[in-house]
Order: sequence, then structure tokens, then C-alpha cells
Amino acid sequence: MADEHQFIENGLQRSQIDEFFQEELGRAGYGGMDVAKTPMGTQIVLKAEKPGMVIGKGGENIRKVTTALEERFNLEDPQIDVQEVDEPDLNARIVADRLANALERGWYFRKAGHTTIDRIMEAGALGAEIVLSGKVTGARSRVEKFNRGYIKHNGEPAEEIVDHGQGVAVMKLGTIGVTVKIIPPNAELPDDFGVHEDLDPEELVPDAVEANEAEGVEELLEGEPEEAEAVEAGVEAPADEAVETAADEDGDLDEEVVEEVIEEELEDDDAEADADADADDEADAEEDLEDLEEDVEAEAEELMAEMEDEEATDESDDEGGDA
Repeated sequence: MADEHQFIENGLQRSQIDEFFQEELGRAGYGGMDVAKTPMGTQIVLKAEKPGMVIGKGGENIRKVTTALEERFNLEDPQIDVQEVDEPDLNARIVADRLANALERGWYFRKAGHTTIDRIMEAGALGAEIVLSGKVTGARSRVEKFNRGYIKHNGEPAEEIVDHGQGVAVMKLGTIGVTVKIIPPNAELPDDFGVHEDLDPEELVPDAVEANEAEGVEELLEGEPEEAEAVEAGVEAPADEAVETAADEDGDLDEEVVEEVIEEELEDDDAEADADADADDEADAEEDLEDLEEDVEAEAEELMAEMEDEEATDESDDEGGDA
């Protein structure tokens, strides 16, 4: 069998074994497993909230599970080790199963979600997220999320640090999927940092201290006294002088300095062009204002003439009536 097919076969077998344990040990608080194949056989480490229920009276239940593994999955000499979960509220599988059981018993989804995530944070988790998807309250499916603290969704931390757990609540209207993500306490995240006080830099980073002493900032400033004095005085060197200072001992020009000088000249030209454009706009505005004033005066004169003609006509009509 090719390596690729072997990887797929191993992953499929692992998923089937996990589902088998979930069905058989769900009431005992099944919290996940680790499978490792050794020369002596297959080593399986079970995590459970109630190890006594997994083992059974006199080891009856554990022998039954071992026999089922040999028959159904063809495992060679499976050796099962049961470990108790120290803090069930920090195990995503156990929390998801608890929440699913609470929904099946009739708990309102919002109360169940807030209560569960509060218990997770009180147990010391750095962050948690609960997602309920399905027919939560009615005939239409929807998604409800409950968040607390800090949670990772992408990259390697989301796969290695965040604990994932899924559960299913079978309701009258349909099934509800329960997804739980928990970041356990004392998890080392890649973006964490700490500040150490009262420490000698030479003990932590001796190479950086030696490099700083070899080429310090003061020595670099001493190598260019003219530019440093100009900057301190706040005087900008002319373009020609800046280009001359850009030349090194061999007479070659520093391309970066030349580009800076050219950019400054272009900025000055743009500023002058903008000033000329503003002046032209102001002149055009003044001309438009003068034309408008002339039009208004002409209209006013026409109105005055019309009013005088009307008055003269009215006076002539009145004189004719008196006669």
C-alpha cells in the first residue's frame, strides 16, 4: 500500500475508533483518546471524567471494549490505559456532550450557552467559544455563538493549542450541532510577551551590546559633521550643495540623496503650479463677478425705464378722462 493510502487508512481507522468510544463510553464522560502503535501492540490512552464506569466492576467493561476493538478494527493486542480528566470544564469533548444533554433535557439554548461558557472561564480558561447550529428555537435553522476571552481561529495555534469538541443534541424539531473551542490556562501563544525588569542586557543579548559598542550612534554622527550641524540648526542645504554632499570620496554620487533632491524640486514645482492655478481661478472669479454686476445694472435700468413709461401712460389717461 502506498504511503498516501496508508495515511488515509490510519486516519479513517482513528476516526472510527473515536466514534466507537463516544457511543460506548458517553455516559462515563468520554474526553478523547491517543493512539500509538508499538512493537508490543497498540497503546490507547483514554481520557474520561469517570474512570470507574469505563473499567466496570472487576474490569468487565474494559475487557468488553478491548475485545470489540480486536474484532471490529483488527487491532493487534490493544492495551487500554484509562486516565481521569483533572478539570472536566476545560475538556471540549466533555463540555460539548454536557451542553448537548442539557438541550435535550429542555434547557433554553441561551441560558445553557451562557451557563456553560461561564463555567469554562471560571475554571481558568484563557478563552472559549460555543457555537450552536440547527433548529434552535423554530423551524428555521440558524447559528448562535457565545464568546468569552481570547480565542484563535487560524494558523498552527488554532490546531495545536485550541481544544476542539463536538456534540449533537437530538430535538423534536431536528438535530442541533454543538461545537466548543477552549484555550486552556497557561497556554503559550505565539503573540505572548513578557517584560523583564532589573536585568543586565549583556547577560541576555551580549552580541547586540558588542555590536552597539563597535558602531554606536555617536560614531555614525561624527562621520557626517556637516549634515548633523545643518539638521541641528534647522537649515536646509540648497539643491546644488546637497548634490555635492551626495558625492563620495571617489566622486560617485549617492543615488538615494540625488533622488531626494529631485523629489524636493518636483514638490516645489508642484507647489508653484498649484499657486498659479489658484491665482487664475481667483482672476476668473473676479471677471465673472464683474460681468454679473453689469448684467444686474442693465436689468435694473430696463425696469426703471418700463416703470417710467407706465407712469407716463397712466398720467395721460387721467388727463384725457378729466377733459
